[in-house]
Amino acid sequence: MLGSLGLGATASLGFMMTQENAAGKNPAAEVVDKGANLKITDVQMFHVGKLYVRIQTNAGITGWGETFGLNSKVAIALVEAMAGGLKGENPTRIEHLWQRLYRGPRDSRGGPYMTNVISAIDMALWDIAGKAWGVPVYRLMGGPTRDRIRMYPSESSWKIGPGGPRQFAATPQWVKGYVDHVKHFREKLGPNGAIMLDAHCAMPPAFLIQLASALEPYDVLFIEEPAVPGNIEVFKRLKESINVPLATGERDRTIWEFLPYLHERCIDVLQPDIGACGGISQMKKIATL
Repeated sequence: MLGSLGLGATASLGFMMTQENAAGKNPAAEVVDKGANLKITDVQMFHVGKLYVRIQTNAGITGWGETFGLNSKVAIALVEAMAGGLKGENPTRIEHLWQRLYRGPRDSRGGPYMTNVISAIDMALWDIAGKAWGVPVYRLMGGPTRDRIRMYPSESSWKIGPGGPRQFAATPQWVKGYVDHVKHFREKLGPNGAIMLDAHCAMPPAFLIQLASALEPYDVLFIEEPAVPGNIEVFKRLKESINVPLATGERDRTIWEFLPYLHERCIDVLQPDIGACGGISQMKKIATL
């Protein structure tokens, strides 16, 4: 009966493989691990407009990462403190090092400084891994899933901002001013163009709800950052009242800050920034959510 089910043949194959392995013919033993002897020798941050992290290794391979939005003196000091825990480590143990950096200081984990700096370090580690194996980083992550992406601004897309700091009043005149602005770009870009509105967390909910209603005829792709990151209750209120898709994420960090948006179904477009969300490692996890 086992033979009729194919189990007998499977058992025989397993026995043969075991015998080959015992005889020293294990194919895994013939694989050369090019990254086994890699060690981190130096970690530094530089402020050149943005903040760049450079990680050097004993094999002469250098990795680079970047972040932004931090006081440079504080960020550089933080990298110097983290460097002590990175030197001598294998740079290809990316997940292990990410978890060590993030979870190590239990009383100060998370927040913009720690997570942004780890983002840059994580990018540099992936850069080293790609260079060590001679492939683009996307190959290490399973290969590309598309060969084209939409970008803005362009001849067929434009994002409109709130126009700088101001006191918003939900009056017909204020609403009309923004509607006219969007209307202008719709006429300029045509019916197939992409128009986005960036509220920049600056528009009060009452104003934004009225504005979004008035914008519906102009096919706005999404309204970005309609509320302060993490203010889930406000996002829920806006989602219930606004038909235009809502987007956010460039100032949210790690999967733990993105999960509530999805759990409460109060956002349509996630926009994690690789320099703030936790680097490539966290970006990939967020994408799987």
